[in-house]
Amino acid sequence: MTQHVTFHDLKGASVFITGGGSGIGAALTEGFVAQGARVAFVQRSDATAFCDQIEQRHGIRPLFIPCDITDIAALQDAMAQAAAAHGDITVLVNNAANDARHRLEDLGVEDWDRSIAVNLRPHFFTAQAAAPMMRRAGGGSIINFSSISYMMGNAGYPAYATAKAGITGLTRALARELGPDRIRVNALMPGWVLTDRQLELWATPEDLAAHLARQCLKEHLKPQDIVDATLFLASNASRMMTGQAMVVDGGVVVTG
Repeated sequence: MTQHVTFHDLKGASVFITGGGSGIGAALTEGFVAQGARVAFVQRSDATAFCDQIEQRHGIRPLFIPCDITDIAALQDAMAQAAAAHGDITVLVNNAANDARHRLEDLGVEDWDRSIAVNLRPHFFTAQAAAPMMRRAGGGSIINFSSISYMMGNAGYPAYATAKAGITGLTRALARELGPDRIRVNALMPGWVLTDRQLELWATPEDLAAHLARQCLKEHLKPQDIVDATLFLASNASRMMTGQAMVVDGGVVVTG
């Protein structure tokens, strides 16, 4: 729940989030629920206990739809279920990703395709399903989670970095295509956000110190830092922003 601002126009909005039951996605779900939005989300693992917690804290229960986002037919069906429950989707947040580390020499064709199927392909097909709903509603906001990883030229996950660069390109193409329908499409570029997964798998003291040294702001990012930025892009507070890549990384990369 944000302690900084309330976006009144998000109350009652129909919001759909991929990967909304863990990590940054769980924080996003709670952030939108706290604004009074009607939130539906998908992920593979069971999120029933998480929904129980959100309902206890806010008195509103998000709609959890189990789904593997690599199954496009199932993903678009989940969006139809969300719309049936909450009305036409007007805020789409493509958050789900898998940043598993991999080396160039170890990645086969199936591994490459699997990475793209998780990290890039769903963004196109969720937008395809959401666009008609947003047109009926008179507009909407699509927020695609990219990453500063490709902007930094990071090694260690070339397929992931490629997908994240592709998301930025897709965002700009869709912004141009959907703009006449008052549908905004922006990319959000997080820095290194210290979720439980990051802390468990990759956040060594040495790497944390090295990354913090690259930031202008000497404080590690938390999921809430990304929530507030996402709420802004979803709200009409950003009504004339589209086709943009909005960086939230504590000042590692420079745009413009």
